[in-house]
Amino acid sequence: MSNGNFTIRPATERDVPVILAFIRQLAEYEKLSHEAVMTEEILRQSLFGSRRAAEVLLGYSSDQPVAFAVFFHNFSTFLGRSGLYLEDLFVIPEMRGKGFGKAMLVELARIARERNCGRFEWSVLDWNEPAIKFYTEKLGAKILRDWWRCRLELTPGMPQSPGTPGTEQ
Repeated sequence: MSNGNFTIRPATERDVPVILAFIRQLAEYEKLSHEAVMTEEILRQSLFGSRRAAEVLLGYSSDQPVAFAVFFHNFSTFLGRSGLYLEDLFVIPEMRGKGFGKAMLVELARIARERNCGRFEWSVLDWNEPAIKFYTEKLGAKILRDWWRCRLELTPGMPQSPGTPGTEQ
């Protein structure tokens, strides 16, 4: 997709260093650098190996990478169809406000429609007011306040069974 001097294209294996740089910038922005343990090799396996976990779009302004989006398919049992889940969207700070984030989201929605997805979803941190305002006011997205995300960290050395119902202390 191209819009003036902004171009969006799928990432290739050659782009792994650029993707890693974006991940580190995003982690710093979200104050989560301590959680960003990704390496080029892990990315290469996860994005371009035999069992691809996600896809990446890169956004370029005048041939410079300025944005990225990481997404994957999920599944809605209620709809009986897959959905597109946006894991990460990031535009470098000096390029924000130029419509690049919106262009990335429009391209992702186009991909979701092309793939016959029933939904296009993502999460936003509760403190990220600029993003919340953008998503709701500029895109018309709904914030689903009645759904809370749950996470079980699967770290090395963790017991095979994280817990058995009824055995909580």
